[in-house]
Amino acid sequence: MRLQDLPPFRNEPLTDFSKPENRAAMEAALEKVRAQFDRHYPLIIGEDEIYLDETIASLNPSHPDQVVGRVSAATAEHAARAVEVAYEAFQTWRKTPAEERAAILLKAAQLMRERKHEFSAWMVYEVGKSWPEADADTAEAIDFLEYYARQMLDIEERAPKLVYQIPTERSTYRYIPLGVGAIITPWNFPVAIFTGMVSSALVTGNTVVAKPAEQSPVVAYHVVQLLYEAGIPRGVLNYLPGYGEVAGEALVVHPKTRFISFTGSKEVGIHINQRAAEIQPGQIWLKRTVLEMGGKDAVIVDETADLDAATEGVVVSAFGFQGQKCSAGSRAIFVEDVYDEMVQRVIERTKQLKIGDPVDPTVFLGPVIDTDAVNKIMSYIEIGHDEGNLVLGGKRLDLDGGYFIEPTIFTDVPWDARIAQEEIFGPVLAIIKAKDFDDALRIANSTEYGLTGSVYSRDRARLERAADEFHVGNLYFNRKSTGALVGVHPFGGFNMSGTDSKAGGPDYLLLFLQPKSISEKIK
Repeated sequence: MRLQDLPPFRNEPLTDFSKPENRAAMEAALEKVRAQFDRHYPLIIGEDEIYLDETIASLNPSHPDQVVGRVSAATAEHAARAVEVAYEAFQTWRKTPAEERAAILLKAAQLMRERKHEFSAWMVYEVGKSWPEADADTAEAIDFLEYYARQMLDIEERAPKLVYQIPTERSTYRYIPLGVGAIITPWNFPVAIFTGMVSSALVTGNTVVAKPAEQSPVVAYHVVQLLYEAGIPRGVLNYLPGYGEVAGEALVVHPKTRFISFTGSKEVGIHINQRAAEIQPGQIWLKRTVLEMGGKDAVIVDETADLDAATEGVVVSAFGFQGQKCSAGSRAIFVEDVYDEMVQRVIERTKQLKIGDPVDPTVFLGPVIDTDAVNKIMSYIEIGHDEGNLVLGGKRLDLDGGYFIEPTIFTDVPWDARIAQEEIFGPVLAIIKAKDFDDALRIANSTEYGLTGSVYSRDRARLERAADEFHVGNLYFNRKSTGALVGVHPFGGFNMSGTDSKAGGPDYLLLFLQPKSISEKIK
């Protein structure tokens, strides 16, 4: 199989749930998944499925009395065993032709496409995603599989042409895989990011120990099973649910772990970076880290902007999936000429958002992920009372015991307030007044993060200034700050937002490869 034999990459279309047949298909998937609640899932290390007495219960955040599933909780010893098994499997998998590895990803994409509503349904229950949010998550996972398959073929075909030849030697250039990767994934995109992180490591010839977040291990299990069905051998991919401070820590420090791919909080990412830099007894390499961390993203609106479009962009950026995205526009920066009008527009638009159990297709705002999230978000809301003016929301809602928090807006927030500087990861929006566009850019760049940003303006000169001076990895003009598309918006940020690794971009796979130059004297 060659790249030229494949159709060009195309992003997976989103489902139109206004069509009765699509709504019926999603409802059937929800019913099918609901019938599988409270099953016990094992660790998968090589050919062994290991059921343990100690389990982690994955709860439905809309109804925490419902157990979506229970997964065995890996110990440090299980993590060490998984790395050893993956290391052994690497000796064979690294020799598998790139074309075969790419073909497996393409088959996995097709399998997921056929079952997309089931994966979306798992996310509705396990992490509280609305129908459109869950559908977009599954579509992104399919995109990663399709895109990375093509990127691997492209790398394989380009590599021999990357060096010059001299008359006396024959020189070649190739990329070889790194080894065993610890893939530590988040709960907020439990299909898309899990699939993207795992498949990028696998298609490049590495072997993987995948540790999903404690809040979303069940849907991750089903992704793993799909990859096995597509042709990934056991041992090449190992499934290791467990607690981060136990299983995750053991994976990071193991001397045979060659790289760590992580998406999650700044605090955990920094810790992984520090621990990965420590050389362990028997370790013969410097571990590579690929880190995607947090954000405190800003949406700037100036006086030339289309205020209708800006209002929609601010609200969707701030409150889509309850603000539980590293790309969420949790800061809105309005220049003073339009500040009062934009504040009122955003308040009124936010009031229209429907809150509830996302099993209901008309719900926009579902629950936050767990009790810890509720406590953290509510503590920031308390801080916000002292730092700004609460104009909407601010309370936890009593909906069947679920983890629901009202969409919350603070106005007149100082640029250096805690709620304007620290990642909250919930439905809390800080609105900040800027004197002018210069001041808005200064405020936007005032945090330690640099992930996404958005500017609403009709002034071309200002947009060009922002392109140069707004220091984020993903910058959007006249559109929301969330919703990056694979291949279109390679994703990753600066500063404390991570290593700007650009998932879904043209050079992402090179992070899991190392180049080798080979020359032979011929004259």
